[in-house]
Amino acid sequence: MAPNPTIMQAVEQLGYRVTVGDVATQAGLNVAEANQGLLAFASEAGAHLQVAETGDIVYLFPKNFRVILRNKYWQLRLQQWWKKVWSILFYLIRISFAIFLIASIALIAIATIIIITAINSDRDSNGGGNSGSGGIGFFYFPDLFWYFSPDYRTHYQERRRTKSELNFFEAVFSFLFGDGNPNTKLDQRRWREIASVIRNNRGAVVAEQISPYLDNIGEKYQQEYEDYMLPVLTRFNGQPAVSPQGEIVYYFPELQVSAGKKRPQSESVYLEEFRWQFSAATSGQILLSAGLGGVNLVGALVLGSLLRGGIVAAKLGGLVAFVQGIYWLLLAYGIGFLGIPLVRYFWIQWHNSKIVARNGDRLERARLLASADASLQNKIDYAHQFAAEKVIGHEDLAYTTETDLIEQEDAEWQRRLDSGS
Repeated sequence: MAPNPTIMQAVEQLGYRVTVGDVATQAGLNVAEANQGLLAFASEAGAHLQVAETGDIVYLFPKNFRVILRNKYWQLRLQQWWKKVWSILFYLIRISFAIFLIASIALIAIATIIIITAINSDRDSNGGGNSGSGGIGFFYFPDLFWYFSPDYRTHYQERRRTKSELNFFEAVFSFLFGDGNPNTKLDQRRWREIASVIRNNRGAVVAEQISPYLDNIGEKYQQEYEDYMLPVLTRFNGQPAVSPQGEIVYYFPELQVSAGKKRPQSESVYLEEFRWQFSAATSGQILLSAGLGGVNLVGALVLGSLLRGGIVAAKLGGLVAFVQGIYWLLLAYGIGFLGIPLVRYFWIQWHNSKIVARNGDRLERARLLASADASLQNKIDYAHQFAAEKVIGHEDLAYTTETDLIEQEDAEWQRRLDSGS
């Protein structure tokens, strides 16, 4: 089985020399998962083990480990190939909706023109004169295509160039389906922030320092028991300790060990969920997309009234007969093109209200921590007694797989002789 990509990325970001605690903090992984994944990764990538005199282990990876793994695993080669192919396919899917919209409008317009021209020709041949031609023609077309006026197009093309990276085809897809969930990596962010808080406090914290990053910590009476800390303890192999006043603090031995001295990681005051956006397109692009959708739907309804009964299509044949054959598809697309964004808009409003409420709860907990009373401050001070930081440098190593064991033993004897002299 190929190594965990999250662990691979964390090792690269940490400079290829890591401990289990380093990887768990960087990637926000469960300590047990990080330990198991790191062992498997080290075995496959040909990493070296460095063992400190305290028994702590550091993993030293070659900087070209991705090349080594790519040569070993066809899955990795396939994943990279598929990633490139999918990016092209997905882009084609995105622009296909705008292409189909333009094609739909064009088909509807051409078919409608052919039908109206045929109807007017029949009336003229039957002695109807020009009394009906102007009324029918101007009733259907000028109002349908006012969106295509030169001023309208120039105005919004200028907006698109200056305010948005999306082109027209991408903007149509964004109008229809949005731009994806902004919180797809929320859990990863959550555990990374929690690990950073623990690391920045040298591996010892109180529950109030962690609660601004959790969702539901229960009612007020439930919070006193701090049950919400259990998942954190499980994930990072934490241990509780009780103060003389009966208050609980938590320390995490694995997160107190690092392969190198690191600056305190920046952490947000609380975990903020991002609100959903209706679209990344500009307001001009949204109006243009909605306008074209309206043109398409109205045109489909008008065309449907002209095709009613099937007599005209049977008589004219060709393109008109083809359009009649796919008419229900054109109508469904026209309804869906406006219906999907409308439903999505109301869903986003409802979902964002939930996000705002959760963000508000976490912010309130962060404010309580910032204005800690004497009792909470004493609890934090007690947690500091369990704080520790162990950095494993090369001088702390008792054994490493990089060099021969005999050489290491000779070096160790020499070091002891030098220290004793």
